[in-house]
Amino acid sequence: MDSTDSPSTSTTTLPPPAASSETSPLLSGSTLQNASSQEDHYVASITEEHEVTCWGCGLCLILSPYNPIFKCGWCGAINDHNAVKNDKKYLWWRRWRDRCFLCVLLLFMLFIIGGGIWAIYPIIFSESYFFGVFHMTIAVVLSITTFSTFALAAFRSPGTPPLIPWGSYPAVGKGGLEGYTFCNYCSKPKSPNSHHCRSCGMCVLDMDHHCPFIGNCVGAGNHRVFILFLMSSVISNFYVSLISSYAAFRIWPPVTNIPMAAFSGPNEYMLVFGSFKEVAFSFFTAVESLSVRGFVLIYLCVASVSVEIGLGVLLWQQLSYIYQGMTYLSLLSSRGTNRTSKKDCQNFVRFFGCPYSGTRCLLGFWNSRKIHKK
Repeated sequence: MDSTDSPSTSTTTLPPPAASSETSPLLSGSTLQNASSQEDHYVASITEEHEVTCWGCGLCLILSPYNPIFKCGWCGAINDHNAVKNDKKYLWWRRWRDRCFLCVLLLFMLFIIGGGIWAIYPIIFSESYFFGVFHMTIAVVLSITTFSTFALAAFRSPGTPPLIPWGSYPAVGKGGLEGYTFCNYCSKPKSPNSHHCRSCGMCVLDMDHHCPFIGNCVGAGNHRVFILFLMSSVISNFYVSLISSYAAFRIWPPVTNIPMAAFSGPNEYMLVFGSFKEVAFSFFTAVESLSVRGFVLIYLCVASVSVEIGLGVLLWQQLSYIYQGMTYLSLLSSRGTNRTSKKDCQNFVRFFGCPYSGTRCLLGFWNSRKIHKK
């Protein structure tokens, strides 16, 4: 229940008891004195049970016991007196888990780069020196971009809520804590667009999700570089899959004994089935004669395609959230409510902070065509 707009403390007046001196003139003085003391004790216990203090401005309020969650009418802070502070005994386990995932991802990236240099580029340079230098330049640029965006997303602060005065009526003005809640983990105010991450042990501003592979939360401070990291990773894995497939094709042993004439003639089904068996046998025979470089190329191709598909799905999901002007957590909190966000390409401009007016004009023209299209 909201409190009054006045900063003064509200009080509760209880009705007098049914049995008084006017209705019972035969009661003795000691009986009246005992009844009066019991009435005072009753009023004091009721007042003590229902008197609460707003954490935002410190004003004392007397409320009903049936609404422990209320919004202060002076500062606008949301009070929840049933909130219980949980312990942090599993915080160390979450941090060690994130560090293990971080080390695994770093080792995978180093293996992809080192294995590609060892297995791919001797074959590329054997084709042409200019061809090898060109692809080496592309690999260096993609590697630097991926590692730099990964480091920024993993080690940059995801964003902390702003620090504002709280706890005292003179320091908190009218509506100064509108919509704020109190974080029992951090023991400080939490803004409406913040969320506490139990893995990081801190409140994160505009939190999207906690990513264990970077060992950090994705929030207002590193959401942009996280998207750039996903884009760079998808492009890098696509390049690795292409160049490793080309290198494997160049060193693949020739496949012999393929009866191409078996695809025509009588009993065509049995002949085609036999030809496929011949091709499969020749293929596995060629695999047995592959060198170590060939197996590394096969692994690079399969691993890069698998990682590319997974990161591509995650990137598409993140871009769809940005298009809606929301984060993953805000989308979850808005389900089941009537709150809707504006889906617009201008959300990409606001997210990436593009300063070019020409881009904004083009996006505005595209959105106007999309809106007025019947």
